[in-house]
Amino acid sequence: MNEDFEQFKEKMEKSVDSLAGEYTTIRAGRANPHILDKISVDYYGQPSSLQSVANISVSEARTLMIQPWEASLIKEIEKAILTADLGLTPNNDGKVIRLTFPELTEERRKELVKDVKKKGESAKVAIRNIRRDANDMIKKQQKANEISEDEQKDAESEIQKLTDQFVSQIDQMIEEKSKEIMTV
Repeated sequence: MNEDFEQFKEKMEKSVDSLAGEYTTIRAGRANPHILDKISVDYYGQPSSLQSVANISVSEARTLMIQPWEASLIKEIEKAILTADLGLTPNNDGKVIRLTFPELTEERRKELVKDVKKKGESAKVAIRNIRRDANDMIKKQQKANEISEDEQKDAESEIQKLTDQFVSQIDQMIEEKSKEIMTV
């Protein structure tokens, strides 16, 4: 039973990690290099991550500077940023690309907070689905007389504690990200 329990805990951790990854791509008005994590650039016919073909740094609070390893990549990088639809317009001076993050409007901040909450709810649903799968497995084991009724109750109680722990962790993540977005 213990290795099964670990398997469900691992799945729940992956759901939380996935949510954390999604949250890093949501911009909160400040320059954040992680917003570029999912962008790939055509590098000699191979799709390559932007981080592998350029140096990305935060030059000012709301400006990212992208310095390609090869100057010939500037056009490709610009094209990739524009097609990624980040709401940012790249400016280049022939050597580096600058991305300036505009100040977010109150309305846009509220939209982003809604998005944060929606993604958080999806992660909670994923956690609850994992709990359901775990409880189904426990019930099957009890029916097959692999575990006693007491063991079933204990296992279900442990799964519930784990679920509550991860759901509260997600709630905290939602609150922190929402606060970060609403901070001007």
